Amino acid sequence: MRTSALRLFLSSLALAALAVSASGQQSAPGRPPARTPAQSPMFAPRQLTNPIPEFDSAVLRLTATFGTDPKGIVPSGLVWRVFLERAEPDGTHRIVAQSTDASPAFTLPNADYIIHAAYGLAGATRRISLNGQDINERVQLNAGALLINGMLGDTPVAPNRLSLSVFVPDRGNAEAKLIASDVRAGEALRLPEGTYHVVSTYLDAPAAGTGGAAGSATNSIVDADVRVQAGKLTETTLRHRAAVLTLKLVNQSGGEALANTNFTVLTPGGDVIREMIGAFPSLPLAEGEYVVIARRDGKTHQAVFTVQSARDRDVEVLAK
Repeated sequence: MRTSALRLFLSSLALAALAVSASGQQSAPGRPPARTPAQSPMFAPRQLTNPIPEFDSAVLRLTATFGTDPKGIVPSGLVWRVFLERAEPDGTHRIVAQSTDASPAFTLPNADYIIHAAYGLAGATRRISLNGQDINERVQLNAGALLINGMLGDTPVAPNRLSLSVFVPDRGNAEAKLIASDVRAGEALRLPEGTYHVVSTYLDAPAAGTGGAAGSATNSIVDADVRVQAGKLTETTLRHRAAVLTLKLVNQSGGEALANTNFTVLTPGGDVIREMIGAFPSLPLAEGEYVVIARRDGKTHQAVFTVQSARDRDVEVLAK
């Protein structure tokens, strides 16, 4: 009897459950509806709160070599400049980085750039694009250096007694294009590989109170053609044949120099070399023969003299 009653109770429960399911499986009041696996938060698509950033800059590393030799790294003397390739409204290119290091490294935003490497008067240009990847750029410089020395006989000439100029010759004209003036003797001048014409002018001794500044140029001029090779220091020595002459107007040989005398030094052909005023002015002259005219108190006096290289001496003009 009890068994029949229990079976009847269980059947009633099963029918009630089927009824609830058929009516839409409504949830009990106050409870959230059941979620299927597809509706579960762990299966829902997610949006990243901190997405992985894209690289918007890169490192540009620069080196320079002499010519095509990969081992001929330029160790010093470089000036690197990096410009934006995009021109400004006025047509110029904005500089964004600069360095005098032999091998600089720049961190730059992604963009197109122009690289310029200057080595004295030599230089080279490259165009590069940064797109988030670091770049190692090697620039080839077809350049070398020139060092000029001056001699007077067997004696080195002080740098402040020389005026040096460097020209690029062209079609029979040795001085077609001046590229460097007032070059200092004994110091390396960085140049593109090529042939050059060097002119050296011997100068007066610096005047007192000028702080060692060079004096006036004389007619002692020597020149030479030199070849500068990439990656090499070319050294050349220019020898002057000149002497320093001190001019005096005297009443008798070995006498005291007369003050306020005007001197004019000429070549035998009459070309004026220098005009000077004083009791005993001096000047360097190239080896050769000259005429000196002395004027004082309305009177004119003249003498002829010869200059021998490296033999400094007095030149006396006798007042008649």
